[in-house]
Amino acid sequence: MPRLVKLPWIPTEQQWLDILAVAAAEPPRNRLMLALAYDAALRREELCSLRTDDLDPARRMLRVRAETTKNRLERIVPYSAPTGVLLQKYLTHRATISQARGPLFLSESRRNHADPLSLWTWSKVVRRIAVDAGVPQFSTHTTRHLCLTDLARTGWELHAIATFAGHRSTETTLTYIHLSGRELADKLALGMNHIHSWRVEMLARLDEQETSRR
Repeated sequence: MPRLVKLPWIPTEQQWLDILAVAAAEPPRNRLMLALAYDAALRREELCSLRTDDLDPARRMLRVRAETTKNRLERIVPYSAPTGVLLQKYLTHRATISQARGPLFLSESRRNHADPLSLWTWSKVVRRIAVDAGVPQFSTHTTRHLCLTDLARTGWELHAIATFAGHRSTETTLTYIHLSGRELADKLALGMNHIHSWRVEMLARLDEQETSRR
């Protein structure tokens, strides 16, 4: 029997805006996590396992350690300037919880205060945002699918996307090329050149919207 392979689900532009509108009211940690998850196409485990010494703020790079990845492949990936601003704000906030080096994202609950944030907790946060935004299909892996699809839309080469994603085989990466409609390159590329930078700009507004509420 041939195996059926479905393309990953990604949100429409309006659904993405609905997600961001809800996320704007989230605390600094959650806003940064959502931004990094998209910006660096991180899997849930990779995101939650980030440590303070995995970050290079001066160059806006982060290290995804091999032991945290699905395919045991370490990679170095960049993140955007707007995400860097969210990071600095979160680090200032994190220092009020713990000044120790170690896991980047910490629990702020009474029961597990200052403990490393669990995968389950992050999943619950994303689920709550998805439900509140009226986009129940949105999950912790959606931001990764969306980022890689956007890279394909903007014309990144197959091997470059595979390296960025940490895929061992480019066959996996082809999913995003197909999802983006690259086979209709001339038609679909029109007007898409800046989609990635636009989405990063929208993520940056999470911080602006939160500041305006004060």
